[in-house]
Amino acid sequence: MIRKEIPATVIYEDDLVLAFMDAMPINPGHSLIIPKQHQQFISDIDSEYAARMFEVARRIDSAIRESAALGGLKCEALNLMISDGPAASQEVYHTHLHVIPRWIGDGVHFQFPNKPKGLLGGDELAFSAEEIKKNLKGL
Repeated sequence: MIRKEIPATVIYEDDLVLAFMDAMPINPGHSLIIPKQHQQFISDIDSEYAARMFEVARRIDSAIRESAALGGLKCEALNLMISDGPAASQEVYHTHLHVIPRWIGDGVHFQFPNKPKGLLGGDELAFSAEEIKKNLKGL
């Protein structure tokens, strides 16, 4: 799509990102934002590209909400979603951010299976936090 070899209904483009309508939308208005830098994982794209993706998502979110307020697209809420790897259901191996309009009763369900019964104890939370902190670089 970036090279214009695959047709897309583009809603925004600049030097860093391309935003377009999802050809198989979950709901009307479902948009995708991709960086023009090819990487499978969001952790591998330059921070400038990642920041621009989320700024464009923020503005598309606002535009969808404005359309809904004026009687256009249906929207009561939005999901912003990235599937970052095959185990997270990533099917296209180029980082992409979904902006999905939602409303009560739209029939869409994102489930979090295998929830623990009750809250995790301090030791489990502390272990996870320490693993992340010791590998967190550049902040």
